[in-house]
Amino acid sequence: MFTGLVEEVGECLWLRRTANAIHLALVAPKISHEIHTGESVAVNGACLTVASQSEERLDFNLLEETLLRTNLCDLQPGSKVNLERALQADGRLGGHFVQGHVDCTAGLLAHEEHKGDLRLEFELPTQFSHYVAWKGSICVNGVSLTVAELTEKSFAVWIIPHTRRATNLGEMVKGSKVNLEFDILAKYAERILANVH
Repeated sequence: MFTGLVEEVGECLWLRRTANAIHLALVAPKISHEIHTGESVAVNGACLTVASQSEERLDFNLLEETLLRTNLCDLQPGSKVNLERALQADGRLGGHFVQGHVDCTAGLLAHEEHKGDLRLEFELPTQFSHYVAWKGSICVNGVSLTVAELTEKSFAVWIIPHTRRATNLGEMVKGSKVNLEFDILAKYAERILANVH
């Protein structure tokens, strides 16, 4: 479980395929020394298990499903990624409940500056639109954000200067693909209501 509060913006060293596996290596000097093999880390919002770690490096093995459902397939050497360690039981829930189970990717439609703040508008895939509510929570590339504007085919969020500096969202350009995870509470509500007779 995560909160959507990014701890570090790491950097991709490489993403490699072998005959039997897909390997991802990241540089993460801030959090890597506090992480052990087998622990979970949200990478752009996707929950991954640490396969190995060294002083400033984290290594992961990825599933084909992960590459199909997330933007991690687009990583190149030097790509910036949002990183968050799993929430400790006594930790503060500063964002919202984030599982690290990416639902889909979406493209950035608009990137607009407004007196130091940043408005980002993203595509909203039709099959997931019922999970999104105005002023509700949404996880974008592992960042817990509030939906500020909502239409049938898109939603917008506003980024304050701190979030812009502390995540990779400020580097996004029109067309950039982000990972989306919709609020788990909406998914459970849907499931419960579907079984009410």
